[in-house]
Amino acid sequence: MQTYYFHLRNGSDTLLDCEGRNLSSIDSVVAMALLEARSIIGADALDGKIALEQRIDVENGLGAIVHTLRFEDAVQVTRG
Repeated sequence: MQTYYFHLRNGSDTLLDCEGRNLSSIDSVVAMALLEARSIIGADALDGKIALEQRIDVENGLGAIVHTLRFEDAVQVTRG
């Protein structure tokens, strides 16, 4: 298991994940980033504003970014 840090960024501000999560694979990292982004988007929707310019950058224990998920890639917006 490795520790990964899920930092939330919106272009000008960053919310650093100081605790991190122990995950076993990059597939787990990708799945967790997607879950986190969708959770934040859901909470934002309850407030009436979704900020799709946000992203999650995942760093490994050495500080290297191993995955980036833009919020606009976390959901599919359709009109019906």
